[in-house]
Amino acid sequence: MSIILNGESQQTTHLDLLALVQDLHLEGKRFAVELNEQIIPKSRLAETPIAPNDRIEIIHAVGGG
Repeated sequence: MSIILNGESQQTTHLDLLALVQDLHLEGKRFAVELNEQIIPKSRLAETPIAPNDRIEIIHAVGGG
């Protein structure tokens, strides 16, 4: 299905946000997920389905100094 991920059209076969996050190798890191302008708590990623044309923003913290 087609989704918008961080402003760009993407194809995905993932059915929920947790699978998408795992595919992006972000699990265990500091990040925030917004689905259609709503912040989704990490505890609800597995139970939050992805639908065609969803707008997903994933922001992750990068350390440095």
